[in-house]
Amino acid sequence: MTLFLVFAGLIVLLLTGIPIFAALGLTASVILFLFEGDMDGTGDAVYTHLNKPILSTIPLFVFMAQVMIRAKVIDDLYDFAHTVIGHVKGGLGVATVLACTIFAAISGSSVATALSIGSSAIPQMKRFGYPEHNALGVVAAGGTLGILIPPSGPMILYAIVSEASIGALFLAGIVPGVLLALVFSVYCMVQARTHSNIDAPDWAGWARARAAFSRSIWALLAPPLVMGGIYFGVFTASEAAAAGSLYALFVAVVIYRGFGLRDLWECAYATMRTSMMVFMIIAGAAMFGHAITLIRLPVGVTEAVVNLGLSPLGFILVVMVLIFVLGMFLESIAIILITTPILLPTMLSLGIDPIWYGILLMINLELAMITPPVGMNLFVIKGITDAPLSRIVRGASPFVFLMLCGMAFLVAFPQIATWLPTAAGFGR
Repeated sequence: MTLFLVFAGLIVLLLTGIPIFAALGLTASVILFLFEGDMDGTGDAVYTHLNKPILSTIPLFVFMAQVMIRAKVIDDLYDFAHTVIGHVKGGLGVATVLACTIFAAISGSSVATALSIGSSAIPQMKRFGYPEHNALGVVAAGGTLGILIPPSGPMILYAIVSEASIGALFLAGIVPGVLLALVFSVYCMVQARTHSNIDAPDWAGWARARAAFSRSIWALLAPPLVMGGIYFGVFTASEAAAAGSLYALFVAVVIYRGFGLRDLWECAYATMRTSMMVFMIIAGAAMFGHAITLIRLPVGVTEAVVNLGLSPLGFILVVMVLIFVLGMFLESIAIILITTPILLPTMLSLGIDPIWYGILLMINLELAMITPPVGMNLFVIKGITDAPLSRIVRGASPFVFLMLCGMAFLVAFPQIATWLPTAAGFGR
């Protein structure tokens, strides 16, 4: 009953539209006053959560993405993908997914991916005969890869709340992310063959392909720099974020040469706003976690699961259904911060790998980005195209099914997520 009241109260607060950190803090305060009579220990809990060097990855990765976007490094990505594979039937859809995948590995943001790639890709796809809903759906779904492919903001937040290794999570997201992108690409090619009015532009030729590659090489090198450094033990996650930021500045100032002091100021300001929002949310989550720990809510959930006799697989399936439903109404950050402190002790008691669960959670959060009524990518696409929301939902629906299949495959074969972190020496 306590679990239901806590969930219901928090969700009601979030649905009123107040900021996430305020909802978490208010819920925690009410719990503490009702059950404990005071708020002793809250300040220490907040300080402990914020006093972590790994938090430096958040502003550094945000700054890296801001610089890449503002310097227009990203514009060359879609041009490269379009030039190389656009001449194949369905190739424009594949090029869009490929560009989304690479941009996601730079920005770590699903919304930014859909916004940046969609502005170029949707008009091109419509021009070559793609039905509008197909073009809208590809961009909406491709944009969700920003949650799964590192560096990912929600992934960093989950790592902080669960105290899992950010490096291990980043590596665990690579293979599932690439596989999902591959599945999306195959679907685009199969779908294109069912529409006779979809044309393919003529092959641009090797000279233009080489030119497009040379222009995009600086964007293409960013993900290997960050993830390769972590994999080979050259960087910690924080150092990789710093190296990525320096690399982005080098490319923007020295290579593209269109990046001035005003651009630097605006990137720093945008980074500060985003980072402070995340830090406030972490502070609210610390209060919430402290409150539910004092009233032994996680222990109660664990005992209830043990009494139900759920196996680890049964528990995961129930949790995934719960998060899928929550994703229809709440933002991904809210879902991570509400569910992780409550579910983590139960997961550990059942022997569930928090890294594997984290990747399943990220795919489920991808679904939340394209499922109504609160799918953020749906509204981003509507904002840049003014298309009816129903048409965008129709285009994204097949990708919801593909992602559900991807989750089922990952549940059946956890090694898809855990192999790379293990090979890199995490968890030994």
